[in-house]
Amino acid sequence: MTAAAFRPESELPPIPALPPDATPQAIRAALIGEERAEFERDYRAALAEAARTLELTGVLDVLRNWRHVAWSTQRHGADTHRRMLDAAGRLMAGEDLPIVPGHVVKAEINSRLGY
Repeated sequence: MTAAAFRPESELPPIPALPPDATPQAIRAALIGEERAEFERDYRAALAEAARTLELTGVLDVLRNWRHVAWSTQRHGADTHRRMLDAAGRLMAGEDLPIVPGHVVKAEINSRLGY
């Protein structure tokens, strides 16, 4: 056994808590139905790897990546998220999609901000 095993709990550093929106349950709840199964698969695979290697980095990476997707979905709404996924899929399939040049988007943002 290591010396850490004999340290009183009061001497151990506190274990940081996950923010409420970063728990696996919160992330899963924020995802659209099509992505929940993918999150569950990734999370379970990371847990299995962590059980094998005793290393939590993969689990934390899965939670961090999917937390971003969950946040974006909640921020912009499920319909907007689905449209983004559809557009990304079409682009990856080689389809040409209409785009708005960056300078036009920037001008619109500046206009709305009153610049």
